[in-house]
Amino acid sequence: MKITAVALTLIASSITQAAAQQLPPIGGPFLPPFTETLSNNIPLAFGMDANEAAHALGVPLNHVRGRPGEEIFLAFRNIGGSGLFYKKDRLYLQFRKGRLAGWKGDWGHNWMWQ
Repeated sequence: MKITAVALTLIASSITQAAAQQLPPIGGPFLPPFTETLSNNIPLAFGMDANEAAHALGVPLNHVRGRPGEEIFLAFRNIGGSGLFYKKDRLYLQFRKGRLAGWKGDWGHNWMWQ
């Protein structure tokens, strides 16, 4: 009987009311938009020049091809990995008239699983 009473007490104490997230107070601190809380935000914006893009990514840009102002650059982004194998993703940046016009990630081919 004591075991049943203890079990019922534990079950009853673990039940709580579900509470939805409350709205912020009027004029108070507001939560950031959902898109600002994502961890996969890319700090690039169309119209950046090459120096701004390199600063935003935190890595140097390597010239792939193209004449000045109409270039394609390559950035090697170190996105972590284990202590033995660091994962470096390639990011190609297309510049037109000296401004960033587009980018494309290249995840390459994983040689470990061949």
